[in-house]
Amino acid sequence: MPELPEVENVVTTLAPGLLGATIERAVVLCAVSVGRPSPDEFASRIAGRQVLGLSRRGKYILVALGGGLHLVAHLRMTGALLLSPAEAPQPRFARVALVLVDGRVLWFADLRKFGRLWLVGDPSEVLPELGPEPFDPALDAASLHGRLQRCRRPVKSLLLDQAFVAGLGNIYADEALFVAGIHPCRPASALSQREATSLLEAIRRVLADGIANRGTTIANYVDANGRPGENQEQLLVYGRAGQECPRCGGEIGRLRLAGRNAAFCPRCQRR
Repeated sequence: MPELPEVENVVTTLAPGLLGATIERAVVLCAVSVGRPSPDEFASRIAGRQVLGLSRRGKYILVALGGGLHLVAHLRMTGALLLSPAEAPQPRFARVALVLVDGRVLWFADLRKFGRLWLVGDPSEVLPELGPEPFDPALDAASLHGRLQRCRRPVKSLLLDQAFVAGLGNIYADEALFVAGIHPCRPASALSQREATSLLEAIRRVLADGIANRGTTIANYVDANGRPGENQEQLLVYGRAGQECPRCGGEIGRLRLAGRNAAFCPRCQRR
């Protein structure tokens, strides 16, 4: 599933070609890909709207349109937004096409059909409760420690909770906990102030690296130009169970935690 770095790179690669463009019409090829309103109303209301802004909130893509409307997209597991020239063929698993007045097409493609598009007056109509952004200056080590202290859940599970902090998923939670030297099963409330400081620094470091490396492509992720990311080459523990730890040389382990896999080093991340 695309996480913060992947979504950020989709926004970054979309912006140069989409900002200022006008949507001529929409073609909904798969009704379930449109969460709100109905597919027919979606197509009717989005036609003629100019793209005024693009941004990200957590794992959501927000497209500000003329007339006070907002297109909200969530890629879920296999979704992609692809901006293609007029003559380019339809991509595989195309679900929605937004045809621009110059002939280019913004495709929403999605193999598993879990991703969604919403057309709303206010993004808060469809956004769930989201925690602070990891790079928000207001999220300092003291405030993170205070939030951790209020929860006894395993720290890995808490980091995946979008109401706690927005944008993290399995990949970057595993990487951040390894960099900080914290076992994924540690109760969040047991972390010290020093560990909270290390964790916040680690979260920001692995996310910044992921953004700089244009995201992590494990299976399906590509940016708006159809290019896969390169951060998978830099992963330290995620997806490397049974391999050598890059820090201590021990074997990277894996465990199941609340139905999700967690990769970690038993030596470097002692419980």
